[in-house]
Amino acid sequence: MKQEQLQLATSWETVKEKIKERNPFLADEDLVYEPGKEDALLSRLAAKMNRTKEEVKQFIESISHNHDIAS
Repeated sequence: MKQEQLQLATSWETVKEKIKERNPFLADEDLVYEPGKEDALLSRLAAKMNRTKEEVKQFIESISHNHDIAS
């Protein structure tokens, strides 16, 4: 199922820092991203952020494309 593939417009490091600004309770281990293993990242963040995987995916992509904090 490829729907979990993230469409990032900026580097993961930039996106990760923006996520941490908005969610300081997330540890670096929670934000480990390996291309091709998006499902693991989304599942981990969904559990920590109390959101669905789709909501987390939209949040990450919004940050990446807007170069800013998303809701």
